[in-house]
Amino acid sequence: MAWYAYCIGEKQAFPELARHRKPVPMESTLGVSGNQVFLYPACDLAVIVSEHNPAETLNQKSGVDHARVIADCFQHSTVLPFRFGTVFADDESLRKSIRSNQRQFLGNIEKLRGKTEMHLKIFVDDCCSKEIERQLPAESVGRGYLTNLRENATRTRERQTRARAVSFQMHRLFLPLDEEVSCRLTESGKMVLDIAHLIDRKYVARYQNKFATTSAMMRECQMQVSGPWPPYHFVHRLTRGAHAQTAATHIPASAPVAKPAVLMPDAIPALA
Repeated sequence: MAWYAYCIGEKQAFPELARHRKPVPMESTLGVSGNQVFLYPACDLAVIVSEHNPAETLNQKSGVDHARVIADCFQHSTVLPFRFGTVFADDESLRKSIRSNQRQFLGNIEKLRGKTEMHLKIFVDDCCSKEIERQLPAESVGRGYLTNLRENATRTRERQTRARAVSFQMHRLFLPLDEEVSCRLTESGKMVLDIAHLIDRKYVARYQNKFATTSAMMRECQMQVSGPWPPYHFVHRLTRGAHAQTAATHIPASAPVAKPAVLMPDAIPALA
């Protein structure tokens, strides 16, 4: 039987596993394709899985279900999410993968115990938008083309400087334990910074209060916050390559990918 894998948790966090060595149904929890979710005991860990038919096609709803199950488990235990589409061919391949990585999984759970992820999305006016509007595309090789390349490089550096400044300011204000930052440019001429902050779960309310005061203060930016979430960004950093074992098979890259934002409700708008 193939198993679709959602995440790894601590066995002790699920009392129903104390008396069982076989998979136990997780009460009132359905996963991908409406299949019953099971707690699969493996060493000192619990692997959250559901039965999987390899002929079934995963879609966007599957991504939502994947994230929802992880969020439910996060209410009970520190979790290490599997990437969307991780499937174990049978019981032996699942046990082998967990057994061979047990020490790393336990270590990562200990590092992330009591922590959660908050997500900031910050919209900033592009500091180079006016220059972009005036810039005509260079279609021929020559002095104009080289000038265009230099100007593009200058604009890229200016955007990077602006993004780093905003990111540094957010770090200084929110003081996260760790962070992951990405930046992109929208067609509307704004830069969007996606910032994941790792914080202690007990400080979620304080973080949200800080967001309210910060968004009111930074009127030149539009800010959104969401969370708390399982620490997706930081789990994948810690476990990179750990569950890319030959024992586990993955849905092809053409399948939709479930990102943390899949399950996120509407972000809280800035109060400014």
